[in-house]
Amino acid sequence: MPDAPRSFLFLLGSARTGGNTEVLARAAAEHLEPEVPQRWIHVGELGLPPFTDRRHTGDGTTPFAEGAEQIVQDATLAATDIVIASPLYWYSVSGSIKNYLDYWSGWLRVPGLDFKARMAGRRLWGVTAHGDDEPGVADPLAGTLRLSAAYLKMDWRGVLLGYGSRPGDVDRDERARAAAKTFFEDGVETPDVLY
Repeated sequence: MPDAPRSFLFLLGSARTGGNTEVLARAAAEHLEPEVPQRWIHVGELGLPPFTDRRHTGDGTTPFAEGAEQIVQDATLAATDIVIASPLYWYSVSGSIKNYLDYWSGWLRVPGLDFKARMAGRRLWGVTAHGDDEPGVADPLAGTLRLSAAYLKMDWRGVLLGYGSRPGDVDRDERARAAAKTFFEDGVETPDVLY
């Protein structure tokens, strides 16, 4: 997968459209090469039902995806770079993003999908905004994404962090806006959380 032409999937996890996290993600995406495809999915508006764990039901397999699940599954498998753009909600990802990540557990058990093998080598990125004075409050969110990437042998690329409590706050976060300009550069080493 690393040698494939880059294509980005942005999964927006905010409870509102156009929030600080989305603004920061879009600011970073503006610096991608124009030919790099971008797909944006607002996970909360997709209508993805709550995940159902079927590991201990019947033979433990997960049925083939359909509807909203198939849309997000196909988009996930089509992208070389997956960006989780979730505001910091109670020190982790939003509920809609957590539900999406829970679906990864099911996709591991879909006969013939080979989800784990197909995800290996893809890049996982995070973008988040927080409203706290201490940026370290985002460490649990970064840990969730980093460990998820490690489990699937993905290339963890870190979290772009911005300050944003009220609408428009992230536009005034000069450090985050500067970091956004180079966040998605290929081959650049990024720390776990980029402030």
